[in-house]
Amino acid sequence: MRLKCLFLLLSLGAFTAYYIYEPIPEDIEERWKLMLTNCLFRSLSHLADFSELLGVKDYMGVMYFITFAERVVPVSDARVRVTEERFEGVEVVVYQPHQQPPQQPHQQPQDGNLRPAIIYLHGGGWCLGSSRMSPYDLLARDMVTELGAVVLSVEYRLAPAHHFPVPYEDVYRVVRYVLRSDVLARYAVHPGRVAVAGDSAGGNLAAAVSQQLQQDPDQSVQLKVQALLYPVLQALDLNTPSYQQNQNMPILPRTLMVRFWAEYFSSDPALLRSMMTNTHNSPQSAPLLKFVNWSSFLPEPFHRKYNYSAPRVGGGGGEASRWLADPRASPLLVPDAALHSLPKAYVLTCEYDVLRDDGVMYVTRLRAAGVEVTHQHYLHGFHGALMFSVWPTDFSIARRMTDNYIRWLRENL
Repeated sequence: MRLKCLFLLLSLGAFTAYYIYEPIPEDIEERWKLMLTNCLFRSLSHLADFSELLGVKDYMGVMYFITFAERVVPVSDARVRVTEERFEGVEVVVYQPHQQPPQQPHQQPQDGNLRPAIIYLHGGGWCLGSSRMSPYDLLARDMVTELGAVVLSVEYRLAPAHHFPVPYEDVYRVVRYVLRSDVLARYAVHPGRVAVAGDSAGGNLAAAVSQQLQQDPDQSVQLKVQALLYPVLQALDLNTPSYQQNQNMPILPRTLMVRFWAEYFSSDPALLRSMMTNTHNSPQSAPLLKFVNWSSFLPEPFHRKYNYSAPRVGGGGGEASRWLADPRASPLLVPDAALHSLPKAYVLTCEYDVLRDDGVMYVTRLRAAGVEVTHQHYLHGFHGALMFSVWPTDFSIARRMTDNYIRWLRENL
């Protein structure tokens, strides 16, 4: 009996060690903490697969537990006043400083009581996430207290219940609403000091909105800056060097990112299968592959050992094929002429992230178009790191990323 117990104990220990341990790079920050954190993500993903297989609940419905577990009720405190509003029918959590903003040396006297504003768009692959998650609540409070800014955190609708372009349209309506003169005045915001920012899928939405505003002839007030934190920017080539190098990395493996893209566009399982094999391009999207050709727009050091091969073009068809060619979904697809007038940009990328090359290629194209860009690349960083700022997943890199991002806003907004 004792031997059986010992055997079971050793077997359980071996299984646990096998399940937790992952062959991830030695130089990644806080490697073992990342393994332990990702163990929860992998367990939930396996449960979601099993649930979907049995027909109990769809994959994203199970994965939404991450959002639920991190959810908080944003409340006011001694330094920050929090209200929950609706802008054009979209929920927005508004964070404002209690005190009047200090007058800056470069401001005119009449501007002394006006604040900067950041419209923040959360990540989560357009399917998960919420402005009411504790890491986003903490980030919003940091931006308020460090910058004296008004932060408007947007609770856009999510896929798969709401496919593209619904999440994008929610965000675009909110941004246009915020830039109205009466709304800016209501929140004491300077019309020349408004930023849009977002991480991951939120970075995608921030980039797309920045582009669309420039093309709107009725839009008089424009954004001053855009901040894109490890953004996802294109759906045409899901086999870039970073997708290949980091396909099994924690937090966002390639299979999950591809599933996010497929769910954003459609619930058709055929689309997911074709995207997994990178054979999803249609005759409509094929001419736009030149804008995501990483052999041209990715600096040589990022090529690593990989050689470029253009994605195969299939027959296409259906609404999802049309969305693939839409720059509102893939901001990298706009021609160079549409980039020239974009606001100053901050782009954060991580080495161990399938989305690394999306951000790096956008930096290359923005700079070639004459846009001022600050590119901060974290050689030992991983996708989503900025959000791991709350105990027990409080990574030191999250604090550094937050500090650097807020410092850039202070200097440029």
